Amino acid sequence: HPLRYTVIMNPWLCALLVLVSWVLSVLHSLLQTSMVLQLSFCTEVEIPHFFCELNQMIQLACSDTFLNNMVMYFAAMLLAGGTFLGILYSYSRIVSSIHRISSAQGKYKAFSTCASHLSVVSLFYCTGLGVYLSSAATQSSHSSAVASVIYTVVTP
Repeated sequence: HPLRYTVIMNPWLCALLVLVSWVLSVLHSLLQTSMVLQLSFCTEVEIPHFFCELNQMIQLACSDTFLNNMVMYFAAMLLAGGTFLGILYSYSRIVSSIHRISSAQGKYKAFSTCASHLSVVSLFYCTGLGVYLSSAATQSSHSSAVASVIYTVVTP
């Protein structure tokens, strides 16, 4: 019942969603940090970004990074893929509810409300996927840095 959000969403459920999100984020950060701490780095390296992007750190390592790459891609697919499927399911329910609205003006208002959120979600996922999936291919660090700025600064 996507249009009954204010009835379904109570303070307890909101707190539970925030807690689950926070715990998953902390566990993911701990996993990635512990994996990077096991790597050895050469003495003269420079990160070609304005912050320590995980895939850039892994590319600069002198030791074997196969396990780090596999963990990074698996975690990204699990976390980003899971939330993306949740968003797709939610929007499919919203679209089916909107189709039941009889007036054209009501449909237009409902679709225009969803369009801004959908454009930001698309921008976030496309640039995030571009940064992490292009780390295996040769790409300029400038375009990767621009994509990182878009998904870390612009979308929020």
